[in-house]
Amino acid sequence: MAEVLSQSEIDALLSALSTGEISAEEIRKEDTDRKIKVYDFKRAMRFSKDHIRSITRIFENFARLLTTYFSAQLRTFVQISVVSVDQLPYEEFIRSISKMTILNVFNCRPLEGKFVMEVHPNIAYAMLDRLLGGAGMGTDILRDLTEIEMTIMERVFGRALDNFEEAWKGVAELVTELDHLEVNPQFLQLVSPNETVAVVSLSTKIGEITGMINICMPHVVLEPIIPKLSTHYWMGTSKSTKDFSEEWEAIRLNLGKTQVPLIAELGSSTISVGEFLALNVGDVISLDQDVKAKLQLKVGERLKFLGQPGTVRGKVAVQISQVIEEGVGADE
Repeated sequence: MAEVLSQSEIDALLSALSTGEISAEEIRKEDTDRKIKVYDFKRAMRFSKDHIRSITRIFENFARLLTTYFSAQLRTFVQISVVSVDQLPYEEFIRSISKMTILNVFNCRPLEGKFVMEVHPNIAYAMLDRLLGGAGMGTDILRDLTEIEMTIMERVFGRALDNFEEAWKGVAELVTELDHLEVNPQFLQLVSPNETVAVVSLSTKIGEITGMINICMPHVVLEPIIPKLSTHYWMGTSKSTKDFSEEWEAIRLNLGKTQVPLIAELGSSTISVGEFLALNVGDVISLDQDVKAKLQLKVGERLKFLGQPGTVRGKVAVQISQVIEEGVGADE
């Protein structure tokens, strides 16, 4: 859309033209000159703004799931939130992280390739300290993890990947599996250095310790499901209706096998504590139920039927004579 000038700007332009400060030819030449926009082929924008918005929504859900998971595992205050979603060359991502860090490399079937979850040492050591019985304090000394610490990290983050699957369910059915754990990013070569990757940064706070968790996803790996990250797809799937008849039938069959307690009440009575303590064998308690009245049959605590007492094959039985509707009492 062309820029709209104010009245003062129009007056200033006419004044400049009349005094000769600028010429009409110069203005005409500026309009006809080709406008050149710099494009860096090393930083190719492979993800559209629509894709970035969809990834942000997915990882906001992932951050909520991770918060719940780590809070339960560490039994302390954990807060995780999405800070940014960027696209940049893989080489730039590797240069941006610490020389000594925790890199969880994992597969996402059926996608071909690997993703990586980078955990800042402050957060990783705080988790280890908490899991090993400490207060959850980080450390300023960077060192290699011991075999026991590596095993603990693999178990914790391996289970955390279940939340990754849950967050992506609305887009694709992914099956994650932790491939290996690395501490030196220079040894990690997932894709070519110039390949575009989406990097999601999660701000993480464990107690008083803060740090970042970064998830790196190469475009070439995400490419098969990129079309599903568009707004049109999200809107289309939200409007579509799924036939749940099979699921409902399975639920109905399972409920049909559930056993519930059915109680036939002969009646009730109220006595004092003194009378209760004085009860003995042979005493008779008078109930509030009339001899000819129907017995109440309750499922759990809810009155459902009325019936007549009797016997069947030498056992006490009750014949149902009335079904009690919801909201209807026994006296109605």
